[in-house]
Amino acid sequence: MIPAAQDFRPFFIAADAVRLRAARFDADRPRVLCLLLNGQTEFIEKYFEVIDELRGRGFSVVTFDWRGQGGSDRRLPDARKAHIEDFAAYDRDLEAVIRTLADPTGLPRMAMAHSMGGNILLRRLHDVPGEFAAAVFCAPMLGINFRGTPGWMVEAIARTLNRNAPSPEFVWGMGTRDQLTQSFAQQIVTSDPVRYARNQALLKANPELRLNAPTWSWLAAAIRSIARMRRPGYAEAIATRSIIFGAGQDRVCETPAAAAFAARMPNAQFVEIAGAEHEILMERDELRDRFWSAFDDFLQKSAPAIFR
Repeated sequence: MIPAAQDFRPFFIAADAVRLRAARFDADRPRVLCLLLNGQTEFIEKYFEVIDELRGRGFSVVTFDWRGQGGSDRRLPDARKAHIEDFAAYDRDLEAVIRTLADPTGLPRMAMAHSMGGNILLRRLHDVPGEFAAAVFCAPMLGINFRGTPGWMVEAIARTLNRNAPSPEFVWGMGTRDQLTQSFAQQIVTSDPVRYARNQALLKANPELRLNAPTWSWLAAAIRSIARMRRPGYAEAIATRSIIFGAGQDRVCETPAAAAFAARMPNAQFVEIAGAEHEILMERDELRDRFWSAFDDFLQKSAPAIFR
């Protein structure tokens, strides 16, 4: 019997001059390697339940914390800020993890990514085709929900504030946000109070893992990456068999944008989990059960020789 994911021992790998905190979780008889990519503000420990569900399906799992969050090197003296100048830096993180941790296994591989991780994975599938037998996306960041503020206005502000240099300042209104003190009523990512409390307990036990909110530089970089994906021919060039899950009640990313992107991809399907908030994998059991049922069905049909 292999130990539970919560018994993990993290280690560090290098991407550029940045240390990335990573982990590998093996199944008893691994058939496939799953590269698990989390979203902005997230960290390895938050996915212990998901990791064990994947291992129970015969997948070994490689995952890590993106630069600037979790236990990886932070980019600013104020470690509460999510900061990046260009998503190309995240591309380098992913390259380092694949070459250092995924390639040596020799296993067929798939990828599963949430939110910001989904954006970065799509960039990889576009630029390096053929690496993955299949890809699964949970509420990928293909459009940002600014909740009533026109997107063109936010984009114009971001361009202005980053005109002379990448801005290290919090996006307006985010400076007082703190993951450690945010109540269930204040959050907008899950309808499950039990899993939310579990994740809050992880942060309270390890407050150095918390990341509160993005800077204007991060937001401008995210907007540019999304704009890149909206160019004609971009989605159409991603041939990897994929399933994109949208959250029916997403207040962070735009579910219609994810559905539209999936419709442009030649080998993708879109499934909306009605009633789910942004973090589908952190949702109530009945919503997660619908996710896992569609997940299993997709993999059985997409590459049966590997995933059966």
